Amino acid sequence: MLRTSVSARRLDILEWLKDPAAHFPEQRQGDPVEDGVSADAVAAKLCVPRKVAETHLSLLVAIGALRTKRIRRRTYYRRDEVRIAEVARMFEKGW
Repeated sequence: MLRTSVSARRLDILEWLKDPAAHFPEQRQGDPVEDGVSADAVAAKLCVPRKVAETHLSLLVAIGALRTKRIRRRTYYRRDEVRIAEVARMFEKGW
């Protein structure tokens, strides 16, 4: 599972979501820091179709690195810092 989750694009997404206000434009709904960013914003930043971005985001959600929040018809994504810290500790201990 972890092997498939590692890619430069997914690592970029995680890095950008550390400080979403600095990496993504303002959104109509939701605060990028509190609520997260939309798949459209991630797709634009990656220069890929939204479906490709959604695939990357879905995988990051599945492994617990991202949390989702629905606002109206859109899903917003933000980092799950607690889960990321847990995984980092597992690797530090030698898993």
